[in-house]
Amino acid sequence: MSCIDVDPPVEFEEQPPEASEQQQGINFEEGKKKSNRCSDDGVNTTELQEIKKIPVVCEFPDVFPEELPGLPPDRDVEFKIDLVPGTAPVSRRPYRMAPDELKELKTQLQEYSSPWGCPALFVEKKNQGGKRLCVDYRPLNTVTVKNKYPLPHIDILFDQLAGAKVFSKIDLKSSYYQIKITEEDIPKTAFSTRYGLYEYLVMSFGLTNAPAFFMYMMNSVFMNELDKFVVVFIDDILVYSKNEEEHEEHLRTVLTRLREHQLYAKFSKCAFWLREVSFLGHILSEKGVAVDPSKVEDVLNWKQPETVTEIRSFLGLAGYYRRFIKDFSKTAKPMTSLTKKNTKYLWDPKCEEAFTSLKKSLTSAPVLAQPDVIKPFDVYCDASGNGLGCVLMQEGRVIAYASRQLRKHEAKYVTHDFELAAVVHTLNIWRHYLLGNTCHIYTDHKSLKYILTQPELNMRQRRWLELIKDYDLEIHYTLGRLMW
Repeated sequence: MSCIDVDPPVEFEEQPPEASEQQQGINFEEGKKKSNRCSDDGVNTTELQEIKKIPVVCEFPDVFPEELPGLPPDRDVEFKIDLVPGTAPVSRRPYRMAPDELKELKTQLQEYSSPWGCPALFVEKKNQGGKRLCVDYRPLNTVTVKNKYPLPHIDILFDQLAGAKVFSKIDLKSSYYQIKITEEDIPKTAFSTRYGLYEYLVMSFGLTNAPAFFMYMMNSVFMNELDKFVVVFIDDILVYSKNEEEHEEHLRTVLTRLREHQLYAKFSKCAFWLREVSFLGHILSEKGVAVDPSKVEDVLNWKQPETVTEIRSFLGLAGYYRRFIKDFSKTAKPMTSLTKKNTKYLWDPKCEEAFTSLKKSLTSAPVLAQPDVIKPFDVYCDASGNGLGCVLMQEGRVIAYASRQLRKHEAKYVTHDFELAAVVHTLNIWRHYLLGNTCHIYTDHKSLKYILTQPELNMRQRRWLELIKDYDLEIHYTLGRLMW
């Protein structure tokens, strides 16, 4: 479903950065030259005064306009809507609206004639008041060929931040509206109202391939900077550096890229020269990665699930932070058991205990260290009837937790294979860390220490041993009570 503001020009209203983030900023008033290359063209006068105070940023006021300057420029790529072969135009009757909604709908929009038409409706703006026009693109999305361009995994994005001490984050302004739709596909974006059909000339929120396409474009723009000093997730940009001198160069490079490609940011959603920054639901700093308390509130305030759908929703939200929670899968098992097919829904004390425990774990989640690929890793593995668990560490600090429940056939394993499965699970999920690096694996099952030299192995063990041999690792025995 697509949501747009109804007052032209179309734009999302966004919350300004929290004061606590600004307080974490570096004192850049001292020891830095201020540039006089500042222009007030199209920039909010109040914001312009703030922009002029910020080193490097003051050189790029044109990147932070109050409103988008009309239609986007012609780019190398435009958004296309490829349809499943043989698809006929999709058209739905408009939804009924209340009188005040109809009044809001009468905005200056150009009417078109199109065989396509998805319905539109209004929703209340969360925490802002007012109404937002939404287009229900589900009928169109159903017949659209899906773009397979991958979105990056959040954990992998953060792996690049080891040693970073200075951060800036940039949020693009109404990001999707900065991309044109290819001309022949414009009619497919039509949405129906009581007053006629309207079409988008720019990429709309709610179109199924919009996130993947925008991610592709942003990766193309910052290809030379990715994994060096820039992290990009759709329209969120993080600039990170080891010191202030580096950050000045890095920030200027990023803002130059935005200017060159005529991409615009929302100043009130940006934050610069920070020692600690909130980004994608996490708090990033020199110390490592932590859960953003403000983002966990939805989990903590979640009421007891009453349906399987509500359980899945809760576990999906809490699972976003599973790398911070020891034995997440084991803890959640009573709840996940209720989501299985043909299982009677019965919320018992074990489910309540799991529900409460997951909430509590998030409130006390540790600050996770950033991995240093030059140094050796320590991995602690454990297996039990409830599942497999492991923790990745370096120099005594936790980098990540991981766990999963046992599969049906694994429940029949002998103890030796049980514990070996935990080791294999570890190597699979953290392959990008461990392959090519020295790794010490600790287990409370003594016989695993000799797996590499054991003469007689069953077929499963032989298969796993082939995988293990790809790694530079040593297996150590430790008492269970000493395991992480």
